[in-house]
Amino acid sequence: MGGGAAGFFGAIACAEANPDLQVLLLEKTGKLLSKVRVSGGGRCNVTHACESPAQLVAHYPRGSKQLKNAFQQFGVADTIAWFARRGVTLKTEADGRMFPTTDSSETIARALEDAARQAGVRILTNASVDEIQAEERGGFSLKLSGANAPLHGPLLAQSVLIATGGNPKSANYEWLRALGHAIAEPVPSLFTFNVPESPLSELMGVSVPYARVVLAGEKLQYEGPLLVTHWGVSGPAVLKLSAWGARRLSELGYVGTALINWIPAHTEETLRPWLQQFRQENGKKTVASNPQFGLPQRLWRNLTEQAGIGPETRWSDLPAKAQNRLLELLLRSPLAVRGKTTYKEEFVTCGGVVLSEVDLKTMQSRRVPGLYFAGEVLDIDGITGGFNFQAAWTTGFLAGQAMALRNLE
Repeated sequence: MGGGAAGFFGAIACAEANPDLQVLLLEKTGKLLSKVRVSGGGRCNVTHACESPAQLVAHYPRGSKQLKNAFQQFGVADTIAWFARRGVTLKTEADGRMFPTTDSSETIARALEDAARQAGVRILTNASVDEIQAEERGGFSLKLSGANAPLHGPLLAQSVLIATGGNPKSANYEWLRALGHAIAEPVPSLFTFNVPESPLSELMGVSVPYARVVLAGEKLQYEGPLLVTHWGVSGPAVLKLSAWGARRLSELGYVGTALINWIPAHTEETLRPWLQQFRQENGKKTVASNPQFGLPQRLWRNLTEQAGIGPETRWSDLPAKAQNRLLELLLRSPLAVRGKTTYKEEFVTCGGVVLSEVDLKTMQSRRVPGLYFAGEVLDIDGITGGFNFQAAWTTGFLAGQAMALRNLE
């Protein structure tokens, strides 16, 4: 159930491991692999270059400890090899993200669709599963609706893989609760900050390669690239912070103060003497027109304006009060966060099926034999950078293999 990354991977793994099985993939919409096609700006960030499961699990706010064994069974190297066998070569970028060499998500989508077709997987779109009932003698009865749903009676299956993805509404998990599973309450993850009264509002599109974002009053901070948008701030630093702080930010109602350190290599102890020496050596230069620390001109000018420094003010004439204000803004620019982006712009949900109720070696339910889970429907989510796709490939593969073995027995 679910025509996304985890659903396709599970169906392919099951059909390839046991060709005698009839494997049916159900998708409630008319579109297959929709997240795969739009991820990474249409390039598809397939996975992340991590040498070991221990290194990989460090990037999962939820599910890190539980996934270590799963990644030992099917990890990054296995993902690379899986796609290579199907004619898709992946490349590694400087930050560790891995993309197809074509830089097109269609390459990944086509590889998955071709592999499913070659394995004999039957795909049914516009078929929504409204109810699942476990039969007394084993197996399941699925009640379907939609344009392509069977006209006569329910669909019968020996095993069922649920790979329906995450959902922001708790009520949408009721059908899983009805099967006896507990659900970790869903909240959004990987979102950007809305700052309606941002002092940076005129800097849309300006980015810095490395900044630190701290949530004032909380133990939440993250470093990385940062992008100024027309609604606030985005980029990996913000997205990763939102992932690690997903539940706390939800409790706060997405209201707080984000402190931006534009030069995290510096502290107040190192920055103050640096400025003093720079003033002595460059006294005749104007402050506003000579950006420092590799910061973009527009950002530097904005910070000097916020510090009350005039466009003609020279370093030698800079008042101590203005210098202190500039130093503070470089290390702790305050932004009043008042919300996040809408769910349609988010890709990940924190929450889902509680992991203690799932055997992470096979992805089979500990409560309902023959019921399996893969992907974001589980209470597993990673930060941005290909980690959520890797979790989908891994859990989908293990579930598919286990289903094939179970039905073979």
